[in-house]
This record gives sequence, structure tokens and C-alpha cells, in this order.
Amino acid sequence: MGLSADVPDPPPDKPAVVMAGGGPGLDGTVVTFGELEHRSRQVSRLLAGLGVQPGDHVAVMLANRPEYFEIGWGAQRRGTYWTPVNWHLTADEAAYIVEDCGASVLFASPETAEVAAQISARLPQVTTFLSGAKRFDLPGVASYTEAIAGLSGDPIPDEVEGLYFYYSSGTTGRPKGIKRDHAFPPFGTGMTLDLLQRWVFGFGPESVYLCPAPLYHAAPLGFSLGAQRNGGTVVIMDRFDPEGCLRAIEQLHVTHAQFVPTHFVRMLKLPASERARFDTSSLQTVIHAAAPCPAEVKRQMIDWLGPKLWEYYAGSEGNGITVIGSEEWLSHPGSVGRAVGSAVHIVDPDDPAGAELPPGEDGLIYFEGSGFEYHHDPGKTAGSRHSMGWSTLGDIGHLDEEGFLYLSDRRTDLIISGGVNIYPAEIEQALVMHRAVADVAVIGIPDPEMGESVLAIVQPAETEAGSAELANDLIALCRDQLASFKCPRSVEFVTELPRLPTGKLLRRKLRERYQAGPAR
Repeated sequence: MGLSADVPDPPPDKPAVVMAGGGPGLDGTVVTFGELEHRSRQVSRLLAGLGVQPGDHVAVMLANRPEYFEIGWGAQRRGTYWTPVNWHLTADEAAYIVEDCGASVLFASPETAEVAAQISARLPQVTTFLSGAKRFDLPGVASYTEAIAGLSGDPIPDEVEGLYFYYSSGTTGRPKGIKRDHAFPPFGTGMTLDLLQRWVFGFGPESVYLCPAPLYHAAPLGFSLGAQRNGGTVVIMDRFDPEGCLRAIEQLHVTHAQFVPTHFVRMLKLPASERARFDTSSLQTVIHAAAPCPAEVKRQMIDWLGPKLWEYYAGSEGNGITVIGSEEWLSHPGSVGRAVGSAVHIVDPDDPAGAELPPGEDGLIYFEGSGFEYHHDPGKTAGSRHSMGWSTLGDIGHLDEEGFLYLSDRRTDLIISGGVNIYPAEIEQALVMHRAVADVAVIGIPDPEMGESVLAIVQPAETEAGSAELANDLIALCRDQLASFKCPRSVEFVTELPRLPTGKLLRRKLRERYQAGPAR
């Protein structure tokens, strides 16, 4: 296969991808390493024929489907920057990302066909392909299957490594591309994550990695590709289902899995007798990240599965990572671990000189690594840097005397619901122009299952009064403009929002006020 220069090629008939709990016609689908090799080379040749060169951009807007990997590896071995696009976004939101990253090719799937057609109409300079067996007669959209059918799957000389190019929501409401430093080495060189998976989490040729989360997110995709780099099999679900997840672990002898805390909550809510029906003894390592995990939830998971849980803290920027295993966490509850490779520093956010703070004091978390920039946003890039060359994701936390990191706040404005990052500004912008709204603020409030849910706090216009009807209208307005996961789940009405004379919103006061949830 040549995915990794220092891991033997898996046998061609070994499963590289297995669909567990897929959509119609997909459940149980298997793609071997030989098939993945052949098709990814065809994709690489397709891109070359379209004039796509190393360093150019490609966008991938697929649901969790087997062809995600052949397209991804094809873009990777062609040396492109390739951008996974959240397929739950609206056409406007998705088109912005495709255009902003400069993609000349867009790959879509049946689930995203209509959105892909709208993007094609808006961006005719982008060549759009649609995967799946069913034919779609959509203007501007070509058949992916037909496009690669006549192309050779033979070895390609002088291939170079590409790199995924993720988008992270911006505080202005527009997502920002994360462009990491990349030297385009020979294909097979691999990524730092591949080595981390091998040496920290124990991935290898015998690994079977379960991915129950959307592949457009950094961790699910990165770990899936890394599992294959290390010679292992990837099991993907089109959507998470607690019972289906446990069934897949038992039937496919899953050794490694990665979850967000919401997945833990849903599995723990199954009756104990139901959970006991499934044999999970094959599990060696259970990884979680993306959102703070309630201590009691984590303790229950360790009690159930044993000390197999590993947590890490990192960002798509790839500037650093902390890691903690179960036994260390039990003696340091609440910690997200110690730094691996790139040291952590805690800096006073109010000190212009960026002075470091002692253990136990909260401040901005900086990693010594940098190696990235925010695409088309030099100001945001500069704002992430310390005078020492360190970089921050904007999170607040502290270190203890032993160097264990504890998060205090996940980027002041950020809402994390079910492991998905949501920024309030985009939602506020959708609501503030409504005739009945004088002012609006959006915050996250505690949610026992999702971690946080979105609450819109509205100051009605003078001639209006808060009502259930208005709340429903505002939520419907958001659904017309935004992806569903960003929309408020509840609306609260107030006479005045807390703002400074400068106009700055005191969001922390709102969080304190609604810590127990909305009044209605």
C-alpha cells in the first residue's frame, strides 16, 4: 500500500474499511487495502488530469461512507491540501469554505447531492463529482464512479504527501482555515499523529479502530487515517447509536475506539443489563477528547470498561498535545494530562509582556509549538502568538506542581455541544436583524447529554414582548440560515443585556445567571 515507509504493507485482501451501521446498502460493506490502493491511485490520476498540482486545494463533502477514504488518500498522495467540509452545513456555509480554501475540485456523496449542485451553480470554476451507485441528474455535477472507471490503478512515481486543511469556526462567525506548515515530503513519510497513535495509544497492524463520529472532524479523520497508516482496519458508523456501537465492538473485535463525552453518556444511559449483553473485552484503548468530560461520567466508564480510557487535549492547529491515561487521571481527576513533545506554558492574559503564571493560577494556555497560520487572517494568526514564539488556541487553564494541565474555560465564547464547536457570533448575527430583536446574546448552558446546548438570550424591541410564538419564530429564522446543530434549543427574554459603556457584552455574567439552565 505504501501508506507508511516504516510499516509493512498490509495484505491486499485485508479489510481497510468496514461499514458498521451504515445507510441503505452500506451496512457491512468492506473495502480491502488492495481496493483502497487501486482506487486512491485512480483518484490521484483524476486530479492530475484536471490540472491539480501538489499544494493545490481539493474539498471533500461526504457523509461517513467507504469512498471517503479512497478520495482522501487519492488527494493525499497527489500532494494536495484537502479540506473536509461538514455535510450538515447549508449551501451558503459550505460554499464559503469551498471558495475560501481555493478548491478547484469538490467531491460529494448522495447525502450532499443537492447542496453540491447549489455550490456548483455558484462556483462554476469548481469541478464537482458525486459518489454513490444511484445516478443523479444534477447540472454541473459529474459521476465520480464514471470519472475514475477508466483510469489506471498502477503505481505512480514520485508521489508526495498532501495534508488535510481543516476549518475551525471563527469568532466573527465565519470559519477560518487552518494551514499547517508542510514540506510535501515523499508519500509514505506519514504524519506526527501516526507515530503518536503507535507509541502512546498502541496502534499497530492488529488494531481495529472504531470511528463512530463524522469524518469531517479532525480527530475522527486523522485517527482513522493513522490507523490505516499503522496497518490496522477502520470501522466506521454513519451515525452514532449506543447499541449499534457496542454490537460493532463485539462482532468486529474492536481494539481501539474514540468518543466524545456525549457518546459516553448515551452508552451509560443504556440499562446495565443491556450493556452486559455485549462483549467488550477486545477493547484495549478507549480515547476521548473534543469536550470536557464530567468526572462522574469518566469514573463510570472506567468502572465499566476498566482503566483503558485515554484523554487528550489538542486542536486542529497541531501546535501541541497533552495526554493522560486512566490511572493518572484517577490520581489527578479533571486533568487533561501532561504535554507530549511540546511544552505547555500558562500566561497572564492581562499582561502585555505575556508573563508566565505559577502553578495553580489560571491563564492562557500556550504550547511551545506553532507551525500554522489562519488562512486569509494574519491578524488572527498574530493574535495566537506569544513573543517567545509559542502559540495558543485561546483556552484558559492552569498547571499543577507536577505539570498536569487543567482546563478552566474552552475559549471564552465557545459552545461545545456533543463534541462539536459552535461560536455564538454567527447565531447572534442571524437573529439581531429580526424586527422584534433589540439585542441578543448566545451562550451555552449545561446539558446532561450533550455537554452544552445553545441558549439565545433576547432583548425584545420596545414595541415587542417576549412570547413562545416569538421564540419559535427566532428558532425558525436560524434554521433557515444555519446548520441545525448551531440553532438555539431555547430562547430567554430579558429587559436588558449586560454591556459595558463600550458596548462589550459581559457574557460571563450571563453564563453565571443561566448556569442552571433557562427560566423556561
